[in-house]
Amino acid sequence: MHAELFKHFIFHNKYQNQSMEKYAQIKQLVTEAEGDFKAFYEKGNKAAGTRVRGVMQQLKGLAQEIRAEVTEKKGETK
Repeated sequence: MHAELFKHFIFHNKYQNQSMEKYAQIKQLVTEAEGDFKAFYEKGNKAAGTRVRGVMQQLKGLAQEIRAEVTEKKGETK
């Protein structure tokens, strides 16, 4: 019983830490990209638009990773 509880605790903390780190990365990327969003949409700076597309690709990847972790965690807790 103790081994199973320990396994669950380690699993939970592993994914919680990874997901929270990814969430923090998402927040940081959005914050850092604000200037590029403004430069592209308000000033028409095409280079800023390229950077925005890059940030959006990174966000997509992080979101997909978090989604997979949530799905896996939901399956483990049943």
